[in-house]
Amino acid sequence: MDTLDNTEWDVLIVGTGLQQSLLALALSRSGKKILHVDKNDYYGGAEAAFSLQEAEEWAKQVDEDSSIAAFTNISISKPQPTETDASVPSLSFSRAYSLALDPQIIYARSTLLRFLVSSKVYRQLEFLAVGSWWVYSAGAGDSGNTESASQPGQLLKVPNGREDVFQDQVMDFKTKRALMKFLRFITEYEEQAEVWEQHRQQLFTAFLSEQFKVPATLQAPLLALALGTARPSQTTTEFALPRIARHLRSIGVFGAGFGSVIPKWGGMSEITQVACRASAVGGGVYLLGKGLSNSDDDHGLESVIKSDAETKSRTKLRLETGEVVTTQWVIGEGVQSSSRLSKLCKSITIVSSPLTPLFPPIAEEAPAPACAVVVFPSGSLVESKEQMETPPVHIFVHSSDTGECPAGQSILYAFTSLEGNTGFQLLDKAVQTLLSTVEVTPIPTTLWSVRYVQHSVGGSGPLPRSANDHFLHFPPTSMDPAFDDAVLGNVREAWQKIMGDDGGEFLVFQDREPVADDDE
Repeated sequence: MDTLDNTEWDVLIVGTGLQQSLLALALSRSGKKILHVDKNDYYGGAEAAFSLQEAEEWAKQVDEDSSIAAFTNISISKPQPTETDASVPSLSFSRAYSLALDPQIIYARSTLLRFLVSSKVYRQLEFLAVGSWWVYSAGAGDSGNTESASQPGQLLKVPNGREDVFQDQVMDFKTKRALMKFLRFITEYEEQAEVWEQHRQQLFTAFLSEQFKVPATLQAPLLALALGTARPSQTTTEFALPRIARHLRSIGVFGAGFGSVIPKWGGMSEITQVACRASAVGGGVYLLGKGLSNSDDDHGLESVIKSDAETKSRTKLRLETGEVVTTQWVIGEGVQSSSRLSKLCKSITIVSSPLTPLFPPIAEEAPAPACAVVVFPSGSLVESKEQMETPPVHIFVHSSDTGECPAGQSILYAFTSLEGNTGFQLLDKAVQTLLSTVEVTPIPTTLWSVRYVQHSVGGSGPLPRSANDHFLHFPPTSMDPAFDDAVLGNVREAWQKIMGDDGGEFLVFQDREPVADDDE
């Protein structure tokens, strides 16, 4: 197609973030004419994955374009190598890396996995097991108490269920009994409303102490399973219970010892690209590097919005290329009030070690884990008592099995809800503490790193507000470190509005008819 000017479409999707891409997948068998545009020159929006060169280009682009509101305060560090030993891995070529801006784990019971199977795109994806969960326990020398003898901190493995609790050699009988009582409760907590309903807004730590006598030393591991980014003083019982239950109920669904997975090669970016590819096979047209015009002059977006009742309320929109297209439906990310936006300080660090001790075998005949979760609880990295209420730091450690880095290296994806330079300093300390705590030789070093702030506005630019009811606005991107099934609810709602009563079953497709090879 030489030009899009004066072309007509049934659906215009703006942005290739996860929600838009899943909608494109859902519409890929609908027979509708779909135009999918993105002002970025890459797929994925906030879920994109980059090589080293692409990451540097992205950082420069964001620095020069203030309209890219999803990311701010980006800085890249490339430490000069000080190790002359040729056996120590060094930074490889650019495309040897695939760095995910928003890595997420996907629980085994997530509806996303079910829909990837029913839509047949799972065959183009590969998933890897998330292995052990670790919680950092600060030693006396890390607590800010200068009068105590310095004792190093350590990483403690989080029990994955009752069997792990029984086999633990550290907990005493009283502690095990309290923890087992809570684990029996959490597996069917919805049916025991009398135990927790009146404590919904109570702090989760207080609920554990009062209702189950769980000691403070075991509260941090349980909070780690909730994957919450808030301080313990802001984490309620109604927030933590369903998230811990999600974790425990997912263990064993795909195999013994693990309950969540990650996509190989680039995190959620792989799912967005596979979904867009399915839409393209179904006839969708893709235009990267060009979005909707946001000009304020007479050729801008607002001035060319026109609805015509005789043509099914079709709307004219101008693209950044100057071309005008007509469409019945327009779908993108909505505009969110700045006061309601959430944000996280994040870093991606490439290190010179596979960090093997973090990836012990999950269970007999279980797949080798490719991701480990390390949590630094609130207050575990503090230098003074005044800092005891810092939010936790989470680090997803990805091995080279993910295809995101060369063999002999690993990638640390760290994040915290603490803002500003203080947040970045906390991330740096967590990364360095992790590298110094894992017992490997030689001591791992940082080969490359990037720090940034991610905002919950999506990575493809928001869709302007419109009174036209054929403008559909997705909520801002979820900042949850685990995939949020609410995303699929948003996609299904948009799909139903577009398809009406003739849509069939959501994301359930039959196999496409096989196409003969060219040689035949």
